[in-house]
Amino acid sequence: MVFLFRILSRLPLPVLHNLGAAMGWLIWLASPTYRRHLHENIALAGMGHARNAAIAEAGKGVAELPKIWLRPQDELMGRVARVSGWEHVEAARAAGKGVLYLTPHLGCFEITAQYLAARPSADGGIHPITVLYRRPRQDWLAPLMEQGRGMHLKLAPADLGGVRRLMKALKHGEASGMLPDQVPGNGEGIWSPFFGKPAYTMTLAARLAEGGATVLMTYAERLHYGAGYHIHFIPLSQPLCGDLPTRVAQLNREVETIIRLCPEQYLWGYNRYKRPAGAPGPQ
Repeated sequence: MVFLFRILSRLPLPVLHNLGAAMGWLIWLASPTYRRHLHENIALAGMGHARNAAIAEAGKGVAELPKIWLRPQDELMGRVARVSGWEHVEAARAAGKGVLYLTPHLGCFEITAQYLAARPSADGGIHPITVLYRRPRQDWLAPLMEQGRGMHLKLAPADLGGVRRLMKALKHGEASGMLPDQVPGNGEGIWSPFFGKPAYTMTLAARLAEGGATVLMTYAERLHYGAGYHIHFIPLSQPLCGDLPTRVAQLNREVETIIRLCPEQYLWGYNRYKRPAGAPGPQ
């Protein structure tokens, strides 16, 4: 499999995306469970019009991984054709604040942290970013995921030690990043509305923002015909406030907002509403 990944990484991005689109439909046809989750989730959000495109885009997300993980960083940077909202990043850095990047399962979520770790600021400096990382179940995938991410992209394990590293980075005016719609383990989340249905949602993002860090939503939109990626940096619509459940619900609404900007590239087949083992049911 490692050899196959290395071969695929050398294919042009348009070829990988075409292969991925076909793969997306094969996965949809082969997995009744995946098909059910995709249909239920996209219907719940009222975005059934994006279903066919979402099936293909999910496959593209898999097919592009070899290139994202294994190609040199300068080549990867060259795949970013456009950036919107970079001024929000510069403003936070100039103020000396830590920046918390929240990247949902939208578009090419693997490329955003690498881009942030490689792009210098207006002052010419590189700003490290620490991202929450869960080791894949397949051991052979781990070194591929970790390879080529650059010295300024730091991986923090999804445990208490990793959380402390995220907090330390923000305290020192650095950046941290995570998937805010990742279903947490038992005891690490609360039930909160997501497109009108209770979803077990991490509290970590809301807690980290308590320290005064600037929170930016970000996603990398795939451009048509393998033309690269358009990375978006979007500030929250309003500052986080209220108790913890209120802040968690607000972040879920912020995630919903950016999904609506590009619904065909959200990972609708992800089992967002699952109940982790041992977690209480929604109230």
